[in-house]
Formats: sequence, structure tokens, C-alpha cells
Amino acid sequence: MSDPRPWTDPQLRAAWAKGDWSEIFRRYRQVAGLTQRQLEPLVGMAQPYISNIERRNVTVTSAEVVERITHGLGVPEELSGVSGHEDGPSIWQPPAELRERIAHAHTTGRVNLSVATWIADVLATYRRAEDTASGRDLWPVVRSQLDAVTQLLPDSSGETADGLLTLAAEHAHWLSWVAAQENQTGPALAWLDLAQGWAIDAGADNLSSWVNRVRSYYALDRGDPVRALRIAGQARLNGTGLSPAAMAAAAQQEGLAAAALGERDRARRLADEAYDLALQVPDAEDRPGWLYWLDPVRAQLQRADLSYAVRDYSDAAAGYGQSLDQLRDYPRDHAYYSARYQDARSRTSAN
Repeated sequence: MSDPRPWTDPQLRAAWAKGDWSEIFRRYRQVAGLTQRQLEPLVGMAQPYISNIERRNVTVTSAEVVERITHGLGVPEELSGVSGHEDGPSIWQPPAELRERIAHAHTTGRVNLSVATWIADVLATYRRAEDTASGRDLWPVVRSQLDAVTQLLPDSSGETADGLLTLAAEHAHWLSWVAAQENQTGPALAWLDLAQGWAIDAGADNLSSWVNRVRSYYALDRGDPVRALRIAGQARLNGTGLSPAAMAAAAQQEGLAAAALGERDRARRLADEAYDLALQVPDAEDRPGWLYWLDPVRAQLQRADLSYAVRDYSDAAAGYGQSLDQLRDYPRDHAYYSARYQDARSRTSAN
């Protein structure tokens, strides 16, 4: 069997979910550094046939061949049975059996955490791949991962159960975010409710605070700044011993809500507070995994966002301008903040 490490690649996992054999072969070879000839013994096919699959001249239909490829490429267990062909409203909703599994957490027992550890590493990879992998394409994969995690819960207890609940909550948050991007508002909130409950059950204060921050963002995005401000305030009060990064994210969101309500001085104060808190944890390993991105550059960009929100366009343009060169490796973010920079500059000139 081949090395399983290529399967941390989000694009490869998304291709598997779609059953795109051309992309599966090409992406696997790219990640593993293999030629078509070197792929031959793994999939039990001659190089010309592999070439035909990659050029989409033929496809894979035989269950026996699929099984051989699955074994040869070392497809992880949590991807078995994944299908990206489902459609319709039901695919977005949390299934009832998830709640049933969670209800049986904290029973006595021992559980092998190797699958959960692997899935946690994979989820961390997804977070860093937003410029290259579509959340919609990864949806069935992440749902399957969540199933794999929650199926371990009935046999877990104590700190092990808490860790699994936290990992389940991280998945639910990711699913909520993707659903929101796909304009699936109801499912987005339903997944967020699950994430919040599981984080609370696990005693994961940093994650619970972050989920409230996301809930506040949703409220503000829907045009409800009063509710957004109240929820963001709760994110800042979410238990003791919060990471400075979690506190920074909550303060920044509260500042955006305050700005939307015309509380400009409060928003400016919160912008400074959020920036100072973020600078306390400049290294990713000192921040919760879902806040890997909140480095000093992103903290500066968030400060600029708040300057823009309170119409301090000169400060906003300066903040964006100082950060753009450091976003070259993130094309989508670079394009977004370049547009913000140009807009802030034009508004500065207009004033």
C-alpha cells in the first residue's frame, strides 16, 4: 500500500469525493511526486491506460477496479463511501444521528485516537487551503470526517471525550462557514448551534468564544448590528483564561458591530485592544488552531478594517497598504485587500 500522506491534500480529497478519476490520478501523482510509470504498480494499470484516464478518454466504472485503486493509493478509511453526487436541501442539514452519538459521550471505555489525530491534521490542512480548494467540493469529505469522529464518542470518556467533542465542534464550525458561503443560512446556523453546544460540553472556552464571534458576524452580515454587538460581547466573556488570540477576534468583531451602530469611539478603542491582544501571540503554535491566520499581518488588516468601518479612510488605506506585499502567497486575500486599499484611498482623496 502507498504512503497515506498525500491524502492530507484538500484537492485530492475533493477529487475523490467527486469521483473524478482523472483529477485523482493527476493530483495524487503531483502530491506524491510520481510519474505515470511509477503509479502503475499502485493501481494495477499500464501507463497508457493511466494516461487515457488522466486525459478523460476513459473512466473507472468497475467496483473491482475501484477497490484496487482504493487499496493501492491508501485511501483513508473516513473517505470510504463518500459521494459528492448528492444534491438538494437535505445535504446541508445536520443529520439527527450526530446528536445521538454526542449524547452517548462520556461513557466508560477506551478508544483508539489514531483516526481522530489524523483527521485533526487533515482539518488543519483544509483551513490553510482556501485559495486552492472549494469548500463546496470538500463538503462531503468533511461530513464523512465528522461521522468518523462522532462514531468514536460512545466508547470514549474524560479528556478523550472532551478532545473528540472539540474536534467535532471544529468540523461543525467549518461546515457552518461553508454553508453560509453557499447562502444556506438556516443550515449554517444549525451547524453553528451544534458547534457551540459541543464546545461547551467539552469545556473548550476558546472555541465557544470563537463560535459566538462567528454568530455575531452572521448577525451583522444580515443587517442586525444590535444583536451582533450583544453576541460579540458574550464572546469576550466566554469563560476565563481565553487565549489572547480568541479575545482579539472577539474584540474586533465587537468593534465592527459598534461601528455599524455609529459608536465610533468605542470601535476605535476596540480596534486598538484587538490589535494589541493579537500581537501577544505572533506565533501560530501559540494560538488555537482555527486562529492560525491571526498573525501580525492579519491583525494589521483587521485594524484597517475597523478604521474603514468608522470612516477613518486615511488610516485604513495606510493599514492595507502596509500589508499587501505580505499577502502575495494568498491570491484571493491579496485581491480583496487590494480593492479595499484602492477604495479607502479614493475615499481619502474625496474627503
